[in-house]
Amino acid sequence: MKVAIDAMGGDHAPEEILLGAMAAVKDYGCDIVLVGDETLLREAMGKHGVREGEHIFVHHASEVIDMHESPGAAVRKKRDASVVVATRLVKEGECAAVISAGSTGAAVAAALFGLGRLPKIERATIATPIPNLTGTTMLLDSGANVDSKPKHLVQSAIMGSIYAKYVLGVENPRVGLLSIGEEETKGNELTLSTYPLLAQVQNINFIGNIEGRDIPQGTVDVVVCDGFVGNVVLKFGEGLASAIMRLLKDAVQQSGFLTKMASLMLLPVLKRLRKKLDYAEYGGAPLLGVNGCCIICHGSSKAKAIKNAVRVAKEFTEQQVATHISEMIAKEEVLTHGGD
Repeated sequence: MKVAIDAMGGDHAPEEILLGAMAAVKDYGCDIVLVGDETLLREAMGKHGVREGEHIFVHHASEVIDMHESPGAAVRKKRDASVVVATRLVKEGECAAVISAGSTGAAVAAALFGLGRLPKIERATIATPIPNLTGTTMLLDSGANVDSKPKHLVQSAIMGSIYAKYVLGVENPRVGLLSIGEEETKGNELTLSTYPLLAQVQNINFIGNIEGRDIPQGTVDVVVCDGFVGNVVLKFGEGLASAIMRLLKDAVQQSGFLTKMASLMLLPVLKRLRKKLDYAEYGGAPLLGVNGCCIICHGSSKAKAIKNAVRVAKEFTEQQVATHISEMIAKEEVLTHGGD
C-alpha cells in the first residue's frame, strides 16, 4: 500500500512528517510518498539518513496553502499546492490514501474537488475519535460543515456507524443524536427534524438523543451533530483534557515531600491516562463520504500522530469503508423521501 502525505502541512512540517513516515514504514510496511518542496524534503532525508526510493519517495509540489487562506479559493488557485498534489495522486490511482496535517478546510476542499463525493452523498463529514471510559466514540461532524440539514446528519449517522463497525470492530454500533436532553421533544429545529428520520433508518442502531456528558461516558459509539457544534465539542474536550493533566502536575509539584513520593507510585497510571487522552495515539480523522481515503490530522501533529494516521489510512482502505458506505446509502429509502 502506498500513502501520499502532505509533507508541508502542519506546525512541524516537514521534519516531523518525515519522522512519522519513517516510523510508519517500519511498523506497517507501507510505501510513503512525501509531497512538497523537494529541496527541503531531501535535505531532511539526508539529515536522518533516509535513502529515497526505499519505501519513501518524494513528489515535488511548489506551493503550500497557509492556514489563513480561504480553503476553496486556495485549492482552485494553487494547483501545485502540496495537499492538492497529494490528493491528485490518490485520484490518479498512484496512492491509496492521502494524509494532511495542514489546513483542515484545504484538505476537505482538495478531497471534494479532487476525489469527489460518493454517489448520493451530499456532504462529506469529518469523523473524529474521542476517548471514553470504555473505548472510543466517533464524533461526526467535527468541522467539515458548520451548517447542515437533517438529511446530512442522517448520512453522517450511517457513515459513522459503518466506520465504527469495520474499523473500530463494534458489531452493532450505538448511534446517538447530540441534543440538550434525552427526550425526543427536546432540541433545536435541526435535531427535532432529524430525530424521526434517524428512527426510520433500517441499518443503524439509533438509541435516541444524548447529551454532551454521555460522550465521555461511552453511552454511544457514534454521536451525530452539525460541524459547528461538533468542532466546539472537540476543542472543548481537547482543552479540558490538557487542563486536567496540568492541574494534576501542578498539584503534585505544590505538595509536600511525602505526597511527591507517593505520586511516584501513581506514575504508571498517570502515563496510561495521558496516553488515552493524547490525540496523537489516534492518528487522524477520516473524511467520510468522499470517493477515496483522506485522513485529516491535528495541526500540531508530530511523528507519532503521523505514523498512527498511516495506520488509520491502512485500516480504512483494507476494510473498504468507502465501498460499504456506498452500499448502505443506496439501501436507505428514507434519504430519498425526506430530510431536506
